[in-house]
Amino acid sequence: MSTNENGTGTGTGTDATMSRADASAWWFFIVIGAAFAVWTVVRAVIRIAEIVPNSDVRVFAQFRETLAEAPIGPDGAPVAVELQTAYLRAPELPVASVGALVIEQVVIAVSVVTTIACLLFVVRSVLRGRMFSRTNTRLVNTAGATALAGFVLAPFFANMGANGAFAWISDRTFDNVLMSVDLTQLFAVAFAAALLIATFAVGERLQRDTEGLV
Repeated sequence: MSTNENGTGTGTGTDATMSRADASAWWFFIVIGAAFAVWTVVRAVIRIAEIVPNSDVRVFAQFRETLAEAPIGPDGAPVAVELQTAYLRAPELPVASVGALVIEQVVIAVSVVTTIACLLFVVRSVLRGRMFSRTNTRLVNTAGATALAGFVLAPFFANMGANGAFAWISDRTFDNVLMSVDLTQLFAVAFAAALLIATFAVGERLQRDTEGLV
């Protein structure tokens, strides 16, 4: 807040709470976050457009101790390899698999956009000179919960779609049912979300206590 000769406030602004360089950095994050959200939505729409016709659908799949041959030997000679992941080309998928793959993309888009939107609202509040508040704490809670839910649900529906592709291609003779989430990445996301939520919760409480003393 700037003051006049009588010491009264004349207004508030970003330059009163942070330097121009700091404000520029925050605005950079806003632009990057918004661009990433738009890119995620566009990518999801493109992927859904590929899935819905249900013809020659490209499906990411995980394998379990499955042997195959790859032309990586001398002069392209086939060599036995163990598949862990691959893309399947399914001429057609069961309706349930198509639905699962579409839901996967919707989950990804919604979780990313919601998480980024919440964090951008927090950044806007910071630019206005308010870091810790009840609103910001709720926004951070929502962002953390949404990110964690998306991280768990998206692979779940992706696996449903892949298992449907396996069943359709093999006429249900190839058993490769996998429902897996990378526990290390899940722990990292959960830990980061919990740390951010705890930081804002404590900051909000300290802010209230400090304001109560003034």
